Amino acid sequence: MEQTKLSVVIITFNEERNIERCIRSVEGIADDVVILDSFSKDRTCEIAAMLGARVVQHVFDGHIEQKNLAITHAKFPFILSLDADEALSDELRQSIQEVKNDKHADGYSMSRITNYCGKWIHHCGWYPDTKLRLWDSTKGRWGGINPHDKYEMDAGSGTELLKGDILHYSYYTRDDHHKQVIKFTDIASTALFAKKKKITVAGMLIRTIAKFLGMYVFRLGFLDGSAGFTICRISAYATYLKYAKLRHLYKKA
Repeated sequence: MEQTKLSVVIITFNEERNIERCIRSVEGIADDVVILDSFSKDRTCEIAAMLGARVVQHVFDGHIEQKNLAITHAKFPFILSLDADEALSDELRQSIQEVKNDKHADGYSMSRITNYCGKWIHHCGWYPDTKLRLWDSTKGRWGGINPHDKYEMDAGSGTELLKGDILHYSYYTRDDHHKQVIKFTDIASTALFAKKKKITVAGMLIRTIAKFLGMYVFRLGFLDGSAGFTICRISAYATYLKYAKLRHLYKKA
């Protein structure tokens, strides 16, 4: 049986700290690696090209829009989509190789584990954080609400869960987390405003408290120690900030 060809697609912007690890993790299973870059100011494109990836540049139109565009530059319809701060575990790489040898589903999900300031997080609702990242691109597309994109398979498509983890090197410092909160709440509040979503002050406060309790207590964030508390606290603040920015947009309008 002929092996299925695989394209790996990655969107980037100023990812020189992460891109080499990401690309090297797919060596041996990728038949094509394409980077869709949003005009990085650092060495991202240089490093990616040095490692054999094809680099295409396009202005950033949104996470969903960028990821759908990246697929159009892939050589093969069977796609593995990764973020630049992600890499494959050895077990997951082996699972994907087995799929290439004998593909019998339209899409494949995988667990993702996040490294927070040097600690792997197993609770807080952050693990297993199952993601659909390997699929026949003729049978679905990226959807969701920016910045929380998700791949949506066509009705009737079959999916399976693979063994192994995506290793997510998301935050090197707490400052990285705070910076992402500012960025993502800007995007999320704008997307909610565009969809005419509204929230009261009471609703905003209830969701903020529920976010913290849900992560720290019910999803056992306390078992991740001080890192778990920090994650839950900042995540709750992000919920508050998202809706506060949404209310501000309505006031401006």
